Amino acid sequence: MTFVDAADQVRWYSDIPDRIFPRTKSVIGRSVYNCHPPKAQSKVKKILTSFHEGTSDREEFWFSLHGEHFIHLEYIAVRREDGTYLGCLEVGQDATYLRSLKDEKRR
Repeated sequence: MTFVDAADQVRWYSDIPDRIFPRTKSVIGRSVYNCHPPKAQSKVKKILTSFHEGTSDREEFWFSLHGEHFIHLEYIAVRREDGTYLGCLEVGQDATYLRSLKDEKRR
């Protein structure tokens, strides 16, 4: 997970050993656009613009990474009760295992 503030600056990220896209401490306080490859920056800009404008609150994507992993990304706007935009939570997971589940499992 990564939290980006209303100024599109990275403020926090989960620091776990098996992150899909590694982050370093130097990213804190930097523009979120610098955390993405050039070809993805316009997509990130479009998402965050829609969050700033209030026309969207959630976007999700999924794709194959290196033909080995199925990645799910979700961008979620964080707002005050009055609708004021506070930032964005980016949540990514390797969902490869989930794709392999069959039938049902209930407790």
